[in-house]
Amino acid sequence: MTAMGLADFVFGLKELGYQVEDLGANKITFRYEIPCGQFKAKEIKLGFQVPPDFNLTPPSGPHISPHLLPINTGAPRHPQRVHNSDFGQEWQYWSRPFPEWAKSGRTVKEYMRYIRHLFETQ
Repeated sequence: MTAMGLADFVFGLKELGYQVEDLGANKITFRYEIPCGQFKAKEIKLGFQVPPDFNLTPPSGPHISPHLLPINTGAPRHPQRVHNSDFGQEWQYWSRPFPEWAKSGRTVKEYMRYIRHLFETQ
């Protein structure tokens, strides 16, 4: 399977109906209405730093603005681990690697299903 890269990640998001803003340095952002979970119906900005070898490697986790969870860099496990984001002060980074990416379809649609799952289970 060949790497899709940033352009194809953005194309995949646009196919799903998102209006993507390119921030440079492989960083993208778009408005996202949370579909489920404790933050359901809240509109946020969702951002990703897309690895150059996407679709072989997925983004490591979402960048979210505004902050939804307390910053907790010392948490022992990923579901509680939240960091400051290099996207800016109003952003936070959720350390949530996609489990078993190699066994998934390795598509933007699959990745966004995973993001939905994160909000569902948060």
